[in-house]
Amino acid sequence: MPGRFHRRLCAILLFAMLLPLPAAATEPVGPELTPRLHDLLRAEMQEVDTAMGRLFTALVTGEHARVAEQATRIHETFILKQRLTAEDRRALKRATPKAFRELDRTFHARAAALAEAARAGDTERQWNRYRAMGQACITCHSRYATDRFPGLAR
Repeated sequence: MPGRFHRRLCAILLFAMLLPLPAAATEPVGPELTPRLHDLLRAEMQEVDTAMGRLFTALVTGEHARVAEQATRIHETFILKQRLTAEDRRALKRATPKAFRELDRTFHARAAALAEAARAGDTERQWNRYRAMGQACITCHSRYATDRFPGLAR
């Protein structure tokens, strides 16, 4: 009897683990930002958008040096490391959830990894890093910018 109970319990737990987890409820962060932070974030997103387009072109043409240059450029636009005063940092922390800031750090770390792959001339690894960066963009926009990108709302 206990063996059958344990098998059923394991089967139920395994089934439950296979079910998708409900998405965490999130709200757009834009309305919570100070005007200065909003402007800085928008400027960063514009720089990233331009660089992502250049990256794509460089990737499909095998221009490893240009990939490294653009990926480094994205890495260096890291909003938490540039142009923020101590008050800006506190305001950003108040306005955004920790997961938002972690996604931003992850995205920029992936850009650094892409630059490294480009310097090594590893095209497959470059594509993997580029795709991971794009996925980070989609994840962040679908969680924290649905007011700007309603097509990504869950």
